[in-house]
Amino acid sequence: MSTRILIVIPVLNEEIDLPHCVDKLSSYCEAQMNDYDWGICIADNGSTDKTQKISMELSETLDCVTYIREEKRGRGGALKRAWSEFEADVFAYMDVDLSTDLGALHKSASMVRSGQCDIAIGSRLVAGSKVLGRSLRRGFISRCYSMLFRSLFLVSFRDAQCGFKVISSDPVRRLLPIIVDNGWFFDTELLIIAEKNGYKIKEIPVVWTDDPHSKVNILNTAWKDIKGLLRLRFYGLRKAGRRLSSQ
Repeated sequence: MSTRILIVIPVLNEEIDLPHCVDKLSSYCEAQMNDYDWGICIADNGSTDKTQKISMELSETLDCVTYIREEKRGRGGALKRAWSEFEADVFAYMDVDLSTDLGALHKSASMVRSGQCDIAIGSRLVAGSKVLGRSLRRGFISRCYSMLFRSLFLVSFRDAQCGFKVISSDPVRRLLPIIVDNGWFFDTELLIIAEKNGYKIKEIPVVWTDDPHSKVNILNTAWKDIKGLLRLRFYGLRKAGRRLSSQ
């Protein structure tokens, strides 16, 4: 029986990039993921452009594509909805701009499927990774954030916010109900709680190309991430641990 993998693409006003993303991703999966029963889910979180129309057309045209919509904005909320509503053995997500080279997908999925790890994450901060076109400012902020959360929580992973992750169904089932954040901090919260509760995380070096048209407000996101870290540090992590132990 083949392993079912669901690949989620969170989107917010991505009418330009979305068709290219789905075409490139589905072509890759047809060629490289034929040992999986794979599917693509477009997870819209509050788009106001033509993203919804394009997504619905893609889901009607392509058997491999499904579409869901959350009216409230937030990447974390979109991922929670998609990972909760669909059945799969392995779940994944990647950014719609495909900044992370797709060559990492099969390797990451195979590591999770074989039990080498529970969560495989793309990393721009480990040996062997290659980062193209990123400004010194964004790189500096990313490394400072990495130092901050590793100092606060003594976790092993370095890059929490790379938009490329693969996770097995067990941590999805157990962790999603206790993850508080529905925005960009969702990734960091998921990974910290996962590792602190015994799940094994493996970082995969990736080829990552910066999107010069990224809509992310890096300073605003960084401030929200810091507030999320403080919440976890002072009471959120203990609360999550209690809820997990009571399951």
